[in-house]
Amino acid sequence: MNQITFNSDTLYSALLQRDSSFEGIAVVCVKTTGIFCRFTCTARKPKPENVEFMSTPHEALLNGYRPCKVCNPMNYHGSAPEWIKPLLAEVNENPAIPLHNQDLRTRGLDPARVSRWFKKNHSMTFQAYLRSLRIGLALGRLKTGESVTETAFESGYDSLSGFTDSVKRTTRRSPGESRQEQIIYTTRILTPIGPMLAGATQEGICLLEFVDRRMLETQIKRVTHRLQATVLPGESIFFDTLKHQLDEYFAAQRRDFEVPLVLAGTPFQQKVWTLLQSIPFGETRSYKQQAAALGDPAAIRAVARANGDNRISILIPCHRVIGATGELVGYGGGLWRKQFLLKLESTTLLDFEI
Repeated sequence: MNQITFNSDTLYSALLQRDSSFEGIAVVCVKTTGIFCRFTCTARKPKPENVEFMSTPHEALLNGYRPCKVCNPMNYHGSAPEWIKPLLAEVNENPAIPLHNQDLRTRGLDPARVSRWFKKNHSMTFQAYLRSLRIGLALGRLKTGESVTETAFESGYDSLSGFTDSVKRTTRRSPGESRQEQIIYTTRILTPIGPMLAGATQEGICLLEFVDRRMLETQIKRVTHRLQATVLPGESIFFDTLKHQLDEYFAAQRRDFEVPLVLAGTPFQQKVWTLLQSIPFGETRSYKQQAAALGDPAAIRAVARANGDNRISILIPCHRVIGATGELVGYGGGLWRKQFLLKLESTTLLDFEI
């Protein structure tokens, strides 16, 4: 299998440009200071002769480097900064709590800074995030049989009319009609190769994509259309299991995932995605081999398109499909991530076999 390689000039250029797309590929080790950094570190850039690049923070530590206090490369890329963690904990503990700009200032937070962070990490303002959490909480209560009035006031709304208007804006249905509404709850999951957006229905995981994927918004629309659902930030009984198993996978302690999946696609796509799950851990297949396994050797392009439309990354291992000559092609999360996952699995397989 061909490997993607980056020479030192390319990596140093990425460092000078603070290119975040190189997060997860390597860390920057500074010989003169004995520290290692992210590519996005804001500290003064060292001269090229004083830099070496290593694949992981663990490798840097083993070579005697210590983590930079400015960019904290030991944390997953995309993790919440310390200044906002108390607010996130408060909101997650009680999504119904009303928090306006003055409330944020009372907590020592700049409302504009909070809003920028939420726009960058959740694609919505803080107030929009609160409204979405509140609606998600309310719809969950309605589905368990609570009355509309009880749900409205328990979810933090000041009036029944305000609650009704919010539900209609979100679901295009009245609160009573929304009892039957399919909801996809979403959360962010941090991984060593970047944050991911996970989505779940009552039946299982229906979405797992890297948040910087260019097609993410389109993929979300396709899932919601296929399932006739509304997407809201919130909690699912499947998220803790998913997070735990992904942590084990990246720590080379897990080969198979045991969380129910919802394949929101056409019958042909579902056949392709089911076949993907049969590719053994640590192995690869070509698109041609996948088409033949489906019983239609001429359907190579159709298989490739369905493979690219997979919306549950890693768990449905589309990264295990490569070109006929062994080259790495066609991965929505970026070819460097495909390389990382295949290398991780080949190394993990050897560990399991020892």
